[in-house]
Amino acid sequence: MAAILRLSVLCGAQGSRGLFLRTPVVKPAHVSAFLQDRLSPGWYGTQHIHLTPSRHSGSKAASLHWTSERIVSVLLLGLLPAAYLNPCSAVDYSLAAALALHSHWGLGQVVTDYVHGDGSQKAAKAGLLALSALTFAGLCYFNYHDVGICKAVAMLWKL
Repeated sequence: MAAILRLSVLCGAQGSRGLFLRTPVVKPAHVSAFLQDRLSPGWYGTQHIHLTPSRHSGSKAASLHWTSERIVSVLLLGLLPAAYLNPCSAVDYSLAAALALHSHWGLGQVVTDYVHGDGSQKAAKAGLLALSALTFAGLCYFNYHDVGICKAVAMLWKL
């Protein structure tokens, strides 16, 4: 309790100026009203954080996509030690598929977040699909015609 009291003296309580802060401290009531989309007296914020779920959040496809992204991420965590301990073609092709899929989904989120406009976004997603397919085909070609991903990484480590 003394630590909380001491912290309130240093940082300033109830909107007063603290010892280490040059600006007034925001009152907790203002913060809770901001998060709940209610205006409190003296608060003139223009942006709100909406805590209500969106109309698309109940979608079964979105839930399955999120779950499959997590499964692929955990699969990659297991494939990395397996590639080191048992380098074989099954692990090479599994790594090729998991890496291509993981990078495709990750870059897809970048496209969704940063490319604006329907036409531009469709073109960027088509380009990403082509790049992901080319990446997977290139990794499979490397696995079939060369030493494979596992042994190639081991050779790089020996340098």
